[in-house]
Amino acid sequence: KMDNFAAVSELVCLYQHLYEPSMRDHKDNQMVQNSRKNTFLCCVTEISIVHGDIAVLNDSLKNADPCTAKGCKWPKTGKYVYVPYIISSAYSQAKRKIILKGMESFHLSTCIHFIPWTSYDHSYISFESKDGCWSFVGHQGKRQYISLQKKACLDHGTVQHELLHALGFHHEQCRSDRDKYVWINTKNIEPGQEGNFDKVPTNNLGTPYDFYSVMHYGKYDFSMNGQPTIVARADPNFDWGRAKHMSSNDIARINKLYESFSKGPTSKPITHHFKSHNHQMDMHYITADELNN
Repeated sequence: KMDNFAAVSELVCLYQHLYEPSMRDHKDNQMVQNSRKNTFLCCVTEISIVHGDIAVLNDSLKNADPCTAKGCKWPKTGKYVYVPYIISSAYSQAKRKIILKGMESFHLSTCIHFIPWTSYDHSYISFESKDGCWSFVGHQGKRQYISLQKKACLDHGTVQHELLHALGFHHEQCRSDRDKYVWINTKNIEPGQEGNFDKVPTNNLGTPYDFYSVMHYGKYDFSMNGQPTIVARADPNFDWGRAKHMSSNDIARINKLYESFSKGPTSKPITHHFKSHNHQMDMHYITADELNN
């Protein structure tokens, strides 16, 4: 079903439209640098990277998008969607706090609750410092990685961006109705980077196109000549930068997709003492490395 197809190229953020001004020297922003690195990472073991930072299994590349073949939503238990996670011990305490803060931000405005992994959980997110920043799109039904490379990917917006992929969302400039709002200037795109601008048959959940979404690339991203790669149809001179946080539209889309209508905080900050599913846990913090042993 399309409403289970969480390929909504938009995302969820908690506060106002905070965004970086576009760089007039057209220097690549960090997300673009990471996406370029991910392109050359393609085909590591059984995983390939498409659309800059989206992981797919190699045997699923025959599909236009893996989410068209199965539902991508994480299951809901009562009012909440519990998403278990583990964090690699390769991260310092400071880096780990950035990841935790990114997860906690979803608790403030949505029904999404990220909870520490337990042996009861078959499906979960594993944060690892691999090459680049990337994530699978939507619920995979098993352990699924989010790569947040220590030296490049540990900022609040990037954590939210990759978590939104994991919840089922695609890039804003790839949404199904984007041609009504933007023009993709293909002649300015770096050779080999065209896939970052492919459209996806997304379910946009009745929400408007959002230039300030944390999932939207910038006007000059992946440009080979300093000229715009994405132009706003309503105003070709309109400029925008990379969002630092989820926009209000990002939040609305998550709440619509997961049928959450909370308007205020839904939980306290993440803690190791929590109620998950139908069992009460007092849990030792488990890292990805411990799980592998």
